[in-house]
Amino acid sequence: MQKIELKPHYDVTVIGAGVGGLTAAALLSKAGLSVCVLEMADHSGGYLAGFRRKHFLFDTAIHWLNQCSPGGMASNIFDFIGTDHPVPVPQKRIRRYLGDHFDYLLTNNPDEFRDQLIHDFPEDKEGIIRFFKVAKGIGKAFVNFRHFFRTEETMNAFEKLANKRHLLKFAMPFIPHLRYEGGKGIRKGLSKYFKNPKIHDIFSSDNDLLSCLVPIGWAYFGDFQSPPEGGGQVIPHWLEHVVTALGSDIFYKCRVKQILLDGTTAKGVQFEHRGGVYEVNSKYVIPACDVETLYEKMLPEHVIPAKMKERLKAAELYSSSVTVSIALDCPTEQLGLSEEAIHLGSEAIPRSEHQSGDPEKTELIILPPSLRDKTLAPEGMGTLVIFMPAYMKYKNNWLTEVDEQGNYVRNEEYRKLKNEIGEILIRRVEERLVPGLRKHIMFFDVATPITHHRYTGNKNGTMMGAKPGRANMQNKIAHYKTPIENMILGGHWAELGGGVPIAVKAGANASLMVLKKENREAYKLLADYMDEKIDINAVRKSAAFRLYNNSWKRSLTPAEKLALRTTIQ
Repeated sequence: MQKIELKPHYDVTVIGAGVGGLTAAALLSKAGLSVCVLEMADHSGGYLAGFRRKHFLFDTAIHWLNQCSPGGMASNIFDFIGTDHPVPVPQKRIRRYLGDHFDYLLTNNPDEFRDQLIHDFPEDKEGIIRFFKVAKGIGKAFVNFRHFFRTEETMNAFEKLANKRHLLKFAMPFIPHLRYEGGKGIRKGLSKYFKNPKIHDIFSSDNDLLSCLVPIGWAYFGDFQSPPEGGGQVIPHWLEHVVTALGSDIFYKCRVKQILLDGTTAKGVQFEHRGGVYEVNSKYVIPACDVETLYEKMLPEHVIPAKMKERLKAAELYSSSVTVSIALDCPTEQLGLSEEAIHLGSEAIPRSEHQSGDPEKTELIILPPSLRDKTLAPEGMGTLVIFMPAYMKYKNNWLTEVDEQGNYVRNEEYRKLKNEIGEILIRRVEERLVPGLRKHIMFFDVATPITHHRYTGNKNGTMMGAKPGRANMQNKIAHYKTPIENMILGGHWAELGGGVPIAVKAGANASLMVLKKENREAYKLLADYMDEKIDINAVRKSAAFRLYNNSWKRSLTPAEKLALRTTIQ
């Protein structure tokens, strides 16, 4: 049992041990500041935490990674922190588009996909070539996304002006396509390229034109990676190790109840741990947690403007999900699958239904984690994951009850419902993709929006937070600075979008904003590195950041431990 032994004072308290919070904690610890990280779960990771069932290991939310290969935005920050960070694996087979009457594969050579379309639809050859050329241009723009790593809230006036010019140049490939969203919009957008409606069907699960183009663009530049060996959870495990190796503290099962204030300036937090109430005193607070929970429950009502809270409540968020994690009695490849994510839909179903959360109609994504990484399942066995978008409002909050504190109370009806939906998704995959799947299933586990809310605290169990888009931009949903002095957002709510790169970006910028006040030398070094004015060798020669001894070793997975015991016996 972890014992809470707090220092009398910390420089920074971080709320949440997801990738954003841990990135901030690692950078600040390297800069010599004392950091206390508080996590409400019993382990680090947030959506990357993963879970174990028997000798199988499952990731909870990763379909792929991007910006994590050498030179990528996330990888660059990990290099700054230490040379022993986990390394994702580049994907070759990326995405399979599978409908009732089509089956296409996107690889790291998208021209193969292009040429197959030209073969099948020669009358649309010119439009197909233009479509893939536009996608490649968008992919090239994303290559330069790392140049916009810093938030303007860390910049001076001259830097902001230069940044706006760079951002405009970056946005140019996207702007002509922004208005093609929704059912009518995407049909109009695709019609600019394709006359044959059967090509439209291939993208029947996408809700805007950019969603059709971006994956192809990323594929052109090799920006799809599978999680590192040992699963996505090794990323937060590594960050966790760095934070503690540099002398900072991480405490689990700690639910923050309120931000401690001196007027409108943060001075620490109060939290509960196993029935006890504790206080952390610190100069700064970096919440890497749900922003509505922060503003509505952790602060007095009057300190956050009502209009700001109203805008946040109306923000357009990513969906949550139902995820069925399956243990198989055979290797996944024995079922005829390969490394790509399979997007299973039906052109007979209206586009709006593909993201509706109806388990009979919604698009499914099928992933073969143990095929990508043999450490996740015992030898001769495998794992399969079925994912679908889902929403908290489904069947009155999944037949749960809501208590006085706003918690979703799970009951037998809820458990029955989620297992019924798991069975529906398995049936759909068995009928369309893997005949005889059920006879290979040893057991399966179903996570719902209720599950994701319970473990992360994110509003409605959303997987990534607020969507990029005109409405969220106009309402300034994404922000680092808050109405509370010395309280800086450091999780994915600080940015629009989601995933590991956005979480890393948020954590890095939150730490940069603290260093700008507390350690100008460290601030200048990190800012110059993020702006690519200096390389990692210059960083390592500087004394502005403490040396980390690169001592992390990946823990064996349950399957690896089983194999080791078997070998010894």
